[in-house]
Amino acid sequence: MDEDRIIRGMVGRTLESRFPDRTPNIGEVLFEVRDWVVQHPQVADRLVVKGSSFTVRRGEIVGFAGLMGAGRTEFAMSVFGRSYGTFVSGEAYKDGKQIQLRTVSEAIDNGLAYVSEDRKVLGLNLLDDIKQSIVSAKLTKIAKRGVVNHQREHAIAEDYRTSLRIKTPDVDRGVSTLSGGNQQKVVLAKWMFTDPDILILDEPTRGIDVGAKYEIYGIIQQLAAQGKGVIVISSELPELLGISDRIYTIFEGQITNELPIAEATPETLLKSMTSAKKKATR
Repeated sequence: MDEDRIIRGMVGRTLESRFPDRTPNIGEVLFEVRDWVVQHPQVADRLVVKGSSFTVRRGEIVGFAGLMGAGRTEFAMSVFGRSYGTFVSGEAYKDGKQIQLRTVSEAIDNGLAYVSEDRKVLGLNLLDDIKQSIVSAKLTKIAKRGVVNHQREHAIAEDYRTSLRIKTPDVDRGVSTLSGGNQQKVVLAKWMFTDPDILILDEPTRGIDVGAKYEIYGIIQQLAAQGKGVIVISSELPELLGISDRIYTIFEGQITNELPIAEATPETLLKSMTSAKKKATR
């Protein structure tokens, strides 16, 4: 028994490659965070993000690597409308112009989207059906004077069902009836519906099978090909090495290194993920 045999048994076919082929088309800097500092929500003298900075270019997939508890999710959530911790200082720029990210609504209005690591707790309302879940992050797009246009809601959900290959007979089914991989596609559809420029994907393939992972990777690559900036936070180093163009490492709330994918290896990443010595970013 080997890994390829197990995969073939799980998905019913052979996967020639774990990651879809891609030719990056990377443009100018789209999003930049400078000297970001955030306090722990309960412990005032503890910093969960310590003066960290990063950039994302158009069409680029940027990976964030770190051990459990390193502060990757806290960093991401604090950038997305200060939804974690107490903001202390820092600046955010989009296309070279400073933007404010004081609330989740403000972050969405500035073109940010955040796919949380726990889809069942933070990503979805399991009491909703699929179509309600897909449009929930920006109801104003399909509402007039506070009334949702249900025909548009259904049509939009059907479009995403087809384009993302969500396996369900119809979008009126409860989102709780879907498999983990298809629930994750609904979460992605929800944020794609907001027309974001920068997507933060926190553990986007956690708890789903290898076949669904391959499809999620394809969606991530399609988003980057549209000129969006994509941030992928993952605990799986092979995943980051397989889909990223550049990888940042985080240790105890601080970015410790930045590596282009050509220079990144599991060994170099692990060294930076377990070291507090901060290196200059490029």
